[in-house]
Amino acid sequence: MTSQGMTPEQASRLSMAEQHEWFRRATSRRSMLRGGLVGAGAAVVGPALAGAASAAPLLATVDRPTGSAVAPFGRHIAFGADPTRDIAVAWQVPAAVRNPFVRIGRSPADLSQRIQAETRVLSTLASDTSPIDSVPLVSPTTIEQYYLHAELNGLRPGQTYYYTVGHDGWDPRANLAVVNSFTTAPDKPGPFTFTAFGDQGISYDAVATTNLIKGQNPAFHLHAGDISYAEDNGHGLITDSYDPRVWDSFLNQAEPVAAAVPWQVAAGNHEMEAWYSPDGYGGLKARFDLVGGKTTYYSFSYGNVGVITLDANDVSYEITANNGYTGGKQTAWLKQELAALRARLDIDFIVVQFHHCAYSTCTSHSSEGGVRQYWTPLFDQYGVDLVINGHNHIYERTDPLKGGSVTAAAPIGATVRPATDGTTYIVAGAAGNSLYSFGAKDSYEGAVDSVSAIASFVNEPGGVKTTETVNWSRVRYTGYCLLTIDSTPARRGGTSTLRVRAIDGFGAEIDHLVIARTAK
Repeated sequence: MTSQGMTPEQASRLSMAEQHEWFRRATSRRSMLRGGLVGAGAAVVGPALAGAASAAPLLATVDRPTGSAVAPFGRHIAFGADPTRDIAVAWQVPAAVRNPFVRIGRSPADLSQRIQAETRVLSTLASDTSPIDSVPLVSPTTIEQYYLHAELNGLRPGQTYYYTVGHDGWDPRANLAVVNSFTTAPDKPGPFTFTAFGDQGISYDAVATTNLIKGQNPAFHLHAGDISYAEDNGHGLITDSYDPRVWDSFLNQAEPVAAAVPWQVAAGNHEMEAWYSPDGYGGLKARFDLVGGKTTYYSFSYGNVGVITLDANDVSYEITANNGYTGGKQTAWLKQELAALRARLDIDFIVVQFHHCAYSTCTSHSSEGGVRQYWTPLFDQYGVDLVINGHNHIYERTDPLKGGSVTAAAPIGATVRPATDGTTYIVAGAAGNSLYSFGAKDSYEGAVDSVSAIASFVNEPGGVKTTETVNWSRVRYTGYCLLTIDSTPARRGGTSTLRVRAIDGFGAEIDHLVIARTAK
Protein backbone atom coordinates (compact mmCIF):
# COMPACT_ATOMS: atom_id res chain seq x y z
CA MET A 1 0.00 0.00 0.00
CA THR A 2 1.32 3.42 -0.85
CA SER A 3 0.37 6.96 -1.74
CA GLN A 4 -3.25 7.70 -0.93
CA GLY A 5 -4.10 4.03 -0.37
CA MET A 6 -3.52 2.82 -3.94
CA THR A 7 -1.81 -0.54 -4.45
CA PRO A 8 0.75 -1.22 -7.20
CA GLU A 9 -1.72 -3.61 -8.81
CA GLN A 10 -4.37 -0.90 -8.97
CA ALA A 11 -1.90 1.63 -10.33
CA SER A 12 -0.73 -0.71 -13.09
CA ARG A 13 -4.27 -0.83 -14.50
CA LEU A 14 -4.50 2.95 -14.83
CA SER A 15 -3.04 5.36 -17.35
CA MET A 16 -0.78 8.19 -16.20
CA ALA A 17 -3.69 10.64 -16.45
CA GLU A 18 -5.96 8.34 -14.43
CA GLN A 19 -3.31 7.92 -11.73
CA HIS A 20 -2.90 11.69 -11.49
CA GLU A 21 -6.65 12.17 -11.18
CA TRP A 22 -6.82 9.54 -8.42
CA PHE A 23 -3.99 11.28 -6.60
CA ARG A 24 -5.53 14.74 -7.10
CA ARG A 25 -8.86 13.66 -5.64
CA ALA A 26 -7.30 11.78 -2.72
CA THR A 27 -5.05 14.65 -1.66
CA SER A 28 -7.85 17.15 -2.21
CA ARG A 29 -10.15 15.27 0.16
CA ARG A 30 -7.43 14.77 2.73
CA SER A 31 -6.31 18.38 2.59
CA MET A 32 -9.79 19.82 2.95
CA LEU A 33 -10.45 17.64 5.98
CA ARG A 34 -7.16 18.63 7.57
CA GLY A 35 -7.52 22.29 6.62
CA GLY A 36 -3.79 22.84 6.48
CA LEU A 37 -3.26 23.92 2.88
CA VAL A 38 -2.49 27.46 1.89
CA GLY A 39 -4.20 29.14 -1.07
CA ALA A 40 -7.46 28.54 -2.91
CA GLY A 41 -5.84 26.43 -5.64
CA ALA A 42 -4.09 24.02 -3.31
CA ALA A 43 -7.01 21.68 -2.81
CA VAL A 44 -7.47 21.42 -6.55
CA VAL A 45 -3.98 20.42 -7.59
CA GLY A 46 -3.03 18.29 -4.59
CA PRO A 47 0.63 18.07 -3.61
CA ALA A 48 2.30 19.88 -6.46
CA LEU A 49 2.24 22.93 -8.68
CA ALA A 50 4.42 23.10 -11.79
CA GLY A 51 5.06 25.81 -14.32
CA ALA A 52 3.32 28.75 -12.69
CA ALA A 53 5.27 31.98 -12.74
CA SER A 54 6.14 33.27 -9.27
CA ALA A 55 3.81 30.70 -7.71
CA ALA A 56 3.48 30.39 -3.94
CA PRO A 57 4.26 27.02 -2.35
CA LEU A 58 1.25 24.91 -1.48
CA LEU A 59 2.24 24.35 2.13
CA ALA A 60 3.54 27.07 4.39
CA THR A 61 7.08 26.66 5.69
CA VAL A 62 8.28 28.57 8.74
CA ASP A 63 11.64 30.21 9.22
CA ARG A 64 12.42 30.77 5.56
CA PRO A 65 15.89 32.17 4.96
CA THR A 66 16.21 35.68 3.56
CA GLY A 67 17.38 36.21 -0.01
CA SER A 68 20.90 37.08 1.05
CA ALA A 69 21.32 33.57 2.48
CA VAL A 70 19.91 31.72 -0.53
CA ALA A 71 22.63 30.73 -3.01
CA PRO A 72 21.72 29.68 -6.58
CA PHE A 73 22.85 26.26 -7.81
CA GLY A 74 22.18 23.73 -10.56
CA ARG A 75 22.61 26.09 -13.50
CA HIS A 76 21.79 24.56 -16.88
CA ILE A 77 20.98 25.93 -20.32
CA ALA A 78 19.05 24.80 -23.38
CA PHE A 79 18.31 26.08 -26.86
CA GLY A 80 15.28 28.22 -27.46
CA ALA A 81 13.19 28.23 -30.63
CA ASP A 82 16.14 29.48 -32.71
CA PRO A 83 19.53 28.21 -31.46
CA THR A 84 21.28 31.05 -33.27
CA ARG A 85 19.44 33.68 -31.22
CA ASP A 86 17.62 32.09 -28.27
CA ILE A 87 19.01 30.46 -25.12
CA ALA A 88 17.06 29.44 -22.01
CA VAL A 89 18.88 29.67 -18.68
CA ALA A 90 17.61 27.70 -15.68
CA TRP A 91 18.79 27.28 -12.11
CA GLN A 92 17.55 26.31 -8.68
CA VAL A 93 17.37 27.92 -5.24
CA PRO A 94 16.68 26.09 -1.96
CA ALA A 95 14.01 28.57 -0.83
CA ALA A 96 11.63 31.14 -2.26
CA VAL A 97 13.24 34.35 -3.50
CA ARG A 98 12.00 37.64 -4.91
CA ASN A 99 12.75 39.08 -8.35
CA PRO A 100 15.14 36.44 -9.72
CA PHE A 101 17.17 37.57 -12.71
CA VAL A 102 19.96 36.86 -15.16
CA ARG A 103 22.69 39.38 -15.92
CA ILE A 104 24.21 38.94 -19.37
CA GLY A 105 26.89 40.62 -21.45
CA ARG A 106 29.63 40.12 -24.02
CA SER A 107 32.34 40.29 -21.36
CA PRO A 108 32.53 38.83 -17.84
CA ALA A 109 33.42 42.33 -16.67
CA ASP A 110 30.31 43.89 -18.23
CA LEU A 111 27.11 42.08 -17.29
CA SER A 112 24.93 45.14 -17.54
CA GLN A 113 21.79 43.69 -19.13
CA ARG A 114 19.36 42.34 -16.56
CA ILE A 115 16.57 39.93 -17.57
CA GLN A 116 13.78 38.92 -15.21
CA ALA A 117 13.22 35.21 -14.54
CA GLU A 118 10.11 33.22 -13.74
CA THR A 119 9.72 30.81 -10.83
CA ARG A 120 8.38 27.29 -11.27
CA VAL A 121 7.54 25.64 -7.96
CA LEU A 122 7.21 21.96 -7.16
CA SER A 123 5.82 21.14 -3.71
CA THR A 124 5.62 17.48 -2.74
CA LEU A 125 4.20 16.04 0.47
CA ALA A 126 7.02 14.21 2.23
CA SER A 127 4.56 11.48 3.20
CA ASP A 128 4.10 10.72 -0.50
CA THR A 129 7.79 10.11 -1.15
CA SER A 130 10.20 7.26 -0.50
CA PRO A 131 13.73 8.45 0.31
CA ILE A 132 16.14 6.87 -2.14
CA ASP A 133 19.52 8.04 -0.94
CA SER A 134 18.96 9.55 2.50
CA VAL A 135 16.96 9.16 5.71
CA PRO A 136 13.28 10.14 5.83
CA LEU A 137 12.37 13.74 6.52
CA VAL A 138 11.09 14.58 10.00
CA SER A 139 10.37 18.25 9.35
CA PRO A 140 9.14 20.03 7.29
CA THR A 141 6.20 18.03 5.97
CA THR A 142 6.77 19.14 2.37
CA ILE A 143 9.68 19.09 -0.06
CA GLU A 144 9.66 22.40 -1.90
CA GLN A 145 11.75 22.96 -5.01
CA TYR A 146 12.17 26.31 -6.72
CA TYR A 147 13.29 26.37 -10.35
CA LEU A 148 14.06 29.69 -12.01
CA HIS A 149 14.00 30.25 -15.77
CA ALA A 150 14.89 33.13 -18.05
CA GLU A 151 14.65 33.29 -21.83
CA LEU A 152 17.44 35.17 -23.56
CA ASN A 153 16.22 36.24 -26.99
CA GLY A 154 17.57 38.39 -29.79
CA LEU A 155 21.16 37.23 -29.35
CA ARG A 156 23.71 37.30 -32.15
CA PRO A 157 24.55 34.07 -34.03
CA GLY A 158 27.87 32.40 -33.29
CA GLN A 159 28.71 34.71 -30.39
CA THR A 160 29.92 33.97 -26.88
CA TYR A 161 27.96 35.53 -24.02
CA TYR A 162 28.65 35.62 -20.30
CA TYR A 163 25.97 35.43 -17.62
CA THR A 164 25.36 35.21 -13.93
CA VAL A 165 22.18 34.76 -11.88
CA GLY A 166 20.76 36.39 -8.76
CA HIS A 167 17.71 37.68 -6.90
CA ASP A 168 16.78 40.32 -4.30
CA GLY A 169 19.40 40.12 -1.58
CA TRP A 170 21.81 38.13 -3.77
CA ASP A 171 23.43 40.40 -6.28
CA PRO A 172 26.14 38.36 -8.04
CA ARG A 173 28.34 41.44 -8.19
CA ALA A 174 28.63 41.32 -4.40
CA ASN A 175 28.11 37.63 -3.56
CA LEU A 176 30.97 35.45 -4.81
CA ALA A 177 29.72 35.72 -8.37
CA VAL A 178 29.73 32.59 -10.53
CA VAL A 179 30.08 33.70 -14.14
CA ASN A 180 29.29 31.22 -16.89
CA SER A 181 29.34 31.51 -20.66
CA PHE A 182 27.65 29.99 -23.70
CA THR A 183 27.96 30.34 -27.46
CA THR A 184 24.96 30.64 -29.76
CA ALA A 185 24.69 28.53 -32.90
CA PRO A 186 26.30 30.03 -36.02
CA ASP A 187 24.18 31.11 -38.96
CA LYS A 188 26.77 29.87 -41.46
CA PRO A 189 27.84 26.26 -42.12
CA GLY A 190 30.97 25.02 -40.40
CA PRO A 191 32.31 22.02 -38.48
CA PHE A 192 31.06 21.33 -34.96
CA THR A 193 30.79 18.53 -32.41
CA PHE A 194 27.91 17.29 -30.27
CA THR A 195 27.68 14.52 -27.69
CA ALA A 196 24.99 12.13 -26.48
CA PHE A 197 24.16 9.51 -23.88
CA GLY A 198 21.23 8.30 -21.77
CA ASP A 199 20.46 6.75 -18.39
CA GLN A 200 22.76 8.81 -16.21
CA GLY A 201 21.58 9.03 -12.61
CA ILE A 202 23.81 10.01 -9.68
CA SER A 203 27.08 8.14 -9.25
CA TYR A 204 30.83 8.55 -9.54
CA ASP A 205 30.53 6.93 -12.97
CA ALA A 206 27.98 9.58 -13.91
CA VAL A 207 30.44 12.26 -12.75
CA ALA A 208 33.10 10.67 -14.97
CA THR A 209 30.93 10.64 -18.10
CA THR A 210 29.87 14.23 -17.41
CA ASN A 211 33.51 15.23 -17.33
CA LEU A 212 34.08 13.35 -20.59
CA ILE A 213 31.65 15.77 -22.24
CA LYS A 214 33.85 18.72 -21.29
CA GLY A 215 36.80 17.13 -23.06
CA GLN A 216 34.90 17.00 -26.37
CA ASN A 217 34.04 20.74 -26.38
CA PRO A 218 30.58 20.09 -27.85
CA ALA A 219 28.17 22.67 -29.24
CA PHE A 220 25.33 20.85 -27.45
CA HIS A 221 24.61 17.60 -25.62
CA LEU A 222 21.72 15.17 -26.14
CA HIS A 223 20.38 13.25 -23.15
CA ALA A 224 18.23 10.32 -24.31
CA GLY A 225 16.16 10.03 -21.13
CA ASP A 226 16.22 8.50 -17.64
CA ILE A 227 17.96 11.54 -16.29
CA SER A 228 18.16 11.57 -12.48
CA TYR A 229 16.29 8.41 -11.36
CA ALA A 230 14.42 10.36 -8.69
CA GLU A 231 11.52 8.11 -9.72
CA ASP A 232 13.33 4.91 -8.93
CA ASN A 233 11.28 2.02 -10.34
CA GLY A 234 10.57 3.40 -13.80
CA HIS A 235 7.18 1.78 -14.25
CA GLY A 236 5.30 5.06 -14.50
CA LEU A 237 3.21 4.18 -11.45
CA ILE A 238 2.26 6.53 -8.65
CA THR A 239 3.13 3.70 -6.27
CA ASP A 240 6.79 3.71 -7.41
CA SER A 241 9.56 4.88 -5.08
CA TYR A 242 10.12 8.60 -5.53
CA ASP A 243 12.38 11.17 -3.93
CA PRO A 244 12.35 14.58 -5.69
CA ARG A 245 15.51 15.66 -3.82
CA VAL A 246 17.51 13.37 -6.11
CA TRP A 247 16.96 16.02 -8.78
CA ASP A 248 18.87 18.52 -6.61
CA SER A 249 21.87 16.20 -6.59
CA PHE A 250 21.60 15.59 -10.32
CA LEU A 251 21.51 19.26 -11.28
CA ASN A 252 24.52 19.93 -9.05
CA GLN A 253 26.35 17.05 -10.74
CA ALA A 254 25.54 18.30 -14.25
CA GLU A 255 26.19 22.00 -13.61
CA PRO A 256 29.92 22.07 -14.49
CA VAL A 257 28.95 21.16 -18.08
CA ALA A 258 25.27 22.03 -18.38
CA ALA A 259 25.81 25.66 -17.33
CA ALA A 260 27.75 26.27 -20.55
CA VAL A 261 26.63 23.53 -22.97
CA PRO A 262 22.93 23.29 -23.92
CA TRP A 263 21.45 20.00 -22.66
CA GLN A 264 18.59 18.83 -24.87
CA VAL A 265 16.77 16.14 -22.91
CA ALA A 266 14.31 13.41 -23.89
CA ALA A 267 11.70 11.93 -21.56
CA GLY A 268 12.50 8.42 -20.37
CA ASN A 269 10.28 6.09 -18.40
CA HIS A 270 11.85 7.40 -15.14
CA GLU A 271 10.63 10.91 -16.02
CA MET A 272 6.95 9.93 -15.71
CA GLU A 273 6.02 11.47 -12.34
CA ALA A 274 2.25 11.30 -11.87
CA TRP A 275 2.30 13.56 -8.81
CA TYR A 276 2.52 16.78 -10.83
CA SER A 277 0.40 16.61 -13.98
CA PRO A 278 -1.93 14.32 -15.94
CA ASP A 279 0.79 13.47 -18.47
CA GLY A 280 3.40 12.92 -15.77
CA TYR A 281 5.75 15.58 -17.11
CA GLY A 282 4.94 18.53 -14.86
CA GLY A 283 8.17 17.92 -12.97
CA LEU A 284 10.28 17.61 -16.12
CA LYS A 285 8.89 20.85 -17.51
CA ALA A 286 9.47 22.65 -14.23
CA ARG A 287 13.12 21.63 -14.22
CA PHE A 288 14.07 21.86 -17.90
CA ASP A 289 13.36 24.12 -20.84
CA LEU A 290 12.19 22.04 -23.80
CA VAL A 291 12.15 23.72 -27.21
CA GLY A 292 8.63 25.07 -27.62
CA GLY A 293 7.86 24.34 -23.97
CA LYS A 294 4.50 22.63 -24.49
CA THR A 295 5.40 19.04 -25.39
CA THR A 296 8.13 16.51 -24.66
CA TYR A 297 8.80 16.13 -28.38
CA TYR A 298 10.53 18.92 -30.26
CA SER A 299 13.16 19.69 -32.88
CA PHE A 300 15.93 22.17 -33.61
CA SER A 301 18.65 22.56 -36.19
CA TYR A 302 22.31 23.36 -35.72
CA GLY A 303 24.46 23.94 -38.78
CA ASN A 304 23.71 21.20 -41.32
CA VAL A 305 22.11 18.83 -38.78
CA GLY A 306 18.44 18.63 -37.87
CA VAL A 307 17.76 17.07 -34.46
CA ILE A 308 14.42 15.58 -33.41
CA THR A 309 13.66 14.56 -29.81
CA LEU A 310 10.76 12.14 -29.30
CA ASP A 311 8.85 10.81 -26.29
CA ALA A 312 8.88 7.02 -26.69
CA ASN A 313 6.64 6.50 -23.65
CA ASP A 314 3.85 7.42 -26.06
CA VAL A 315 4.40 4.25 -28.14
CA SER A 316 5.88 1.85 -25.58
CA TYR A 317 4.36 -1.61 -25.24
CA GLU A 318 6.79 -2.53 -22.47
CA ILE A 319 5.93 0.30 -20.04
CA THR A 320 2.40 1.37 -20.83
CA ALA A 321 1.58 4.17 -18.34
CA ASN A 322 1.66 6.80 -21.12
CA ASN A 323 1.05 4.57 -24.13
CA GLY A 324 -1.04 6.52 -26.63
CA TYR A 325 -1.30 9.62 -24.45
CA THR A 326 -0.86 12.03 -27.40
CA GLY A 327 -3.62 10.35 -29.37
CA GLY A 328 -1.34 9.98 -32.40
CA LYS A 329 -0.40 13.68 -32.48
CA GLN A 330 3.29 13.00 -31.86
CA THR A 331 3.61 10.55 -34.75
CA ALA A 332 1.74 12.91 -37.09
CA TRP A 333 4.06 15.73 -36.01
CA LEU A 334 7.08 13.49 -36.58
CA LYS A 335 6.04 12.79 -40.16
CA GLN A 336 5.61 16.50 -40.87
CA GLU A 337 8.90 17.42 -39.20
CA LEU A 338 10.87 14.75 -41.07
CA ALA A 339 9.43 15.88 -44.37
CA ALA A 340 10.25 19.52 -43.62
CA LEU A 341 13.83 18.78 -42.54
CA ARG A 342 14.56 16.53 -45.52
CA ALA A 343 13.29 19.25 -47.88
CA ARG A 344 15.58 21.93 -46.44
CA LEU A 345 18.62 22.71 -48.60
CA ASP A 346 20.73 23.65 -45.57
CA ILE A 347 20.18 20.31 -43.78
CA ASP A 348 22.32 17.33 -44.75
CA PHE A 349 21.68 15.02 -41.79
CA ILE A 350 18.73 14.13 -39.59
CA VAL A 351 19.47 12.77 -36.10
CA VAL A 352 16.65 11.46 -33.90
CA GLN A 353 16.92 10.78 -30.17
CA PHE A 354 14.44 9.05 -27.86
CA HIS A 355 14.60 6.68 -24.92
CA HIS A 356 13.24 3.19 -25.71
CA CYS A 357 15.34 1.17 -28.15
CA ALA A 358 14.28 0.51 -31.71
CA TYR A 359 16.92 -2.21 -32.02
CA SER A 360 18.88 -3.77 -29.16
CA THR A 361 19.93 -7.24 -28.04
CA CYS A 362 20.49 -6.25 -24.40
CA THR A 363 18.79 -8.84 -22.20
CA SER A 364 17.05 -6.28 -19.94
CA HIS A 365 14.72 -4.39 -22.30
CA SER A 366 15.84 -5.43 -25.80
CA SER A 367 13.74 -3.80 -28.56
CA GLU A 368 10.51 -1.79 -28.40
CA GLY A 369 7.82 -3.02 -30.79
CA GLY A 370 5.86 0.22 -30.59
CA VAL A 371 8.82 2.18 -31.97
CA ARG A 372 9.18 -0.30 -34.81
CA GLN A 373 5.48 -0.14 -35.58
CA TYR A 374 5.00 3.63 -35.61
CA TRP A 375 8.35 5.31 -36.19
CA THR A 376 10.94 3.21 -38.01
CA PRO A 377 8.85 3.16 -41.23
CA LEU A 378 9.00 6.98 -41.14
CA PHE A 379 12.75 6.86 -40.56
CA ASP A 380 13.02 4.72 -43.69
CA GLN A 381 10.70 6.95 -45.69
CA TYR A 382 12.56 10.18 -44.93
CA GLY A 383 16.07 8.83 -44.73
CA VAL A 384 16.94 9.42 -41.07
CA ASP A 385 20.70 9.11 -40.77
CA LEU A 386 21.22 8.29 -37.10
CA VAL A 387 18.95 7.23 -34.23
CA ILE A 388 20.23 7.52 -30.64
CA ASN A 389 18.53 5.62 -27.81
CA GLY A 390 19.01 4.90 -24.11
CA HIS A 391 16.97 2.56 -21.88
CA ASN A 392 19.42 -0.36 -22.11
CA HIS A 393 22.49 0.44 -20.00
CA ILE A 394 25.10 -0.63 -22.54
CA TYR A 395 26.55 0.50 -25.86
CA GLU A 396 25.31 -1.14 -29.05
CA ARG A 397 25.39 -0.17 -32.74
CA THR A 398 23.57 -1.77 -35.63
CA ASP A 399 24.53 -2.16 -39.23
CA PRO A 400 22.47 0.25 -41.40
CA LEU A 401 18.87 -0.95 -41.66
CA LYS A 402 15.88 -0.54 -43.94
CA GLY A 403 12.62 -2.24 -43.09
CA GLY A 404 14.41 -3.91 -40.20
CA SER A 405 16.86 -5.67 -42.52
CA VAL A 406 20.59 -5.14 -42.92
CA THR A 407 21.48 -3.41 -46.18
CA ALA A 408 25.27 -3.41 -45.79
CA ALA A 409 27.86 -4.58 -43.30
CA ALA A 410 29.34 -1.70 -41.30
CA PRO A 411 32.31 -2.94 -39.31
CA ILE A 412 34.20 -0.57 -37.04
CA GLY A 413 35.70 2.20 -39.18
CA ALA A 414 33.22 1.77 -42.05
CA THR A 415 31.56 4.53 -44.06
CA VAL A 416 27.76 4.34 -44.21
CA ARG A 417 25.79 6.14 -46.91
CA PRO A 418 22.22 6.51 -45.61
CA ALA A 419 20.83 7.57 -49.00
CA THR A 420 21.27 3.97 -50.12
CA ASP A 421 22.14 2.05 -46.96
CA GLY A 422 19.50 3.27 -44.52
CA THR A 423 19.56 4.23 -40.85
CA THR A 424 22.17 3.44 -38.20
CA TYR A 425 20.79 2.82 -34.70
CA ILE A 426 22.92 3.35 -31.59
CA VAL A 427 22.09 2.60 -27.95
CA ALA A 428 24.22 4.78 -25.67
CA GLY A 429 22.44 4.13 -22.39
CA ALA A 430 25.46 3.69 -20.14
CA ALA A 431 26.01 7.21 -18.79
CA GLY A 432 26.36 6.28 -15.13
CA ASN A 433 23.55 4.13 -13.79
CA SER A 434 23.94 0.37 -13.23
CA LEU A 435 25.11 -1.66 -16.23
CA TYR A 436 23.11 -4.37 -18.03
CA SER A 437 24.32 -7.31 -20.11
CA PHE A 438 24.05 -8.98 -23.52
CA GLY A 439 23.12 -12.52 -24.46
CA ALA A 440 26.17 -12.62 -26.75
CA LYS A 441 29.79 -11.65 -26.30
CA ASP A 442 30.87 -8.04 -26.37
CA SER A 443 32.37 -6.95 -29.69
CA TYR A 444 34.09 -3.59 -29.87
CA GLU A 445 37.24 -1.85 -31.09
CA GLY A 446 40.23 -4.03 -30.20
CA ALA A 447 38.04 -6.98 -29.16
CA VAL A 448 35.89 -7.88 -32.17
CA ASP A 449 33.81 -11.06 -31.90
CA SER A 450 32.67 -12.88 -35.03
CA VAL A 451 29.21 -13.98 -33.81
CA SER A 452 26.49 -12.96 -36.28
CA ALA A 453 23.19 -14.56 -35.16
CA ILE A 454 21.98 -13.38 -31.74
CA ALA A 455 18.84 -14.43 -29.86
CA SER A 456 16.80 -11.48 -28.58
CA PHE A 457 13.19 -10.31 -28.15
CA VAL A 458 10.79 -7.49 -29.00
CA ASN A 459 8.24 -5.98 -26.59
CA GLU A 460 4.79 -6.32 -28.13
CA PRO A 461 1.22 -5.39 -27.04
CA GLY A 462 -0.13 -7.06 -23.93
CA GLY A 463 3.26 -7.51 -22.32
CA VAL A 464 4.26 -10.15 -24.85
CA LYS A 465 7.99 -10.61 -25.51
CA THR A 466 8.35 -12.02 -29.01
CA THR A 467 11.64 -13.82 -29.54
CA GLU A 468 13.74 -13.12 -32.61
CA THR A 469 17.15 -14.03 -33.98
CA VAL A 470 18.96 -11.01 -35.36
CA ASN A 471 22.02 -10.34 -37.48
CA TRP A 472 22.13 -6.53 -37.22
CA SER A 473 24.06 -6.16 -33.93
CA ARG A 474 27.49 -4.98 -35.08
CA VAL A 475 29.13 -3.48 -31.94
CA ARG A 476 28.38 -4.37 -28.32
CA TYR A 477 30.12 -3.02 -25.23
CA THR A 478 29.27 -3.59 -21.57
CA GLY A 479 30.57 -0.47 -19.85
CA TYR A 480 30.08 3.25 -19.40
CA CYS A 481 30.30 5.38 -22.52
CA LEU A 482 29.79 8.68 -24.30
CA LEU A 483 28.82 9.17 -27.92
CA THR A 484 30.64 11.96 -29.80
CA ILE A 485 29.60 13.14 -33.27
CA ASP A 486 31.73 15.48 -35.40
CA SER A 487 29.88 17.19 -38.24
CA THR A 488 31.89 18.41 -41.23
CA PRO A 489 29.76 20.08 -43.92
CA ALA A 490 30.78 20.33 -47.55
CA ARG A 491 29.92 22.66 -50.37
CA ARG A 492 27.11 21.68 -52.72
CA GLY A 493 27.96 18.45 -54.51
CA GLY A 494 30.72 17.57 -52.05
CA THR A 495 30.53 14.96 -49.27
CA SER A 496 29.31 16.04 -45.85
CA THR A 497 30.15 13.70 -43.01
CA LEU A 498 29.19 12.78 -39.47
CA ARG A 499 32.14 11.11 -37.76
CA VAL A 500 30.61 9.01 -34.99
CA ARG A 501 32.82 7.89 -32.12
CA ALA A 502 32.01 6.04 -28.92
CA ILE A 503 34.40 6.33 -25.99
CA ASP A 504 34.40 4.39 -22.75
CA GLY A 505 34.34 5.84 -19.24
CA PHE A 506 38.10 6.48 -19.41
CA GLY A 507 38.01 8.16 -22.82
CA ALA A 508 39.28 5.20 -24.88
CA GLU A 509 37.59 4.65 -28.25
CA ILE A 510 35.37 1.57 -28.51
CA ASP A 511 33.69 2.26 -31.87
CA HIS A 512 33.87 4.65 -34.81
CA LEU A 513 32.30 5.04 -38.23
CA VAL A 514 31.52 7.74 -40.78
CA ILE A 515 28.05 8.64 -42.02
CA ALA A 516 28.28 10.40 -45.41
CA ARG A 517 25.87 12.31 -47.64
CA THR A 518 26.21 14.43 -50.75
CA ALA A 519 25.72 18.07 -49.76
CA LYS A 520 22.69 19.73 -51.35
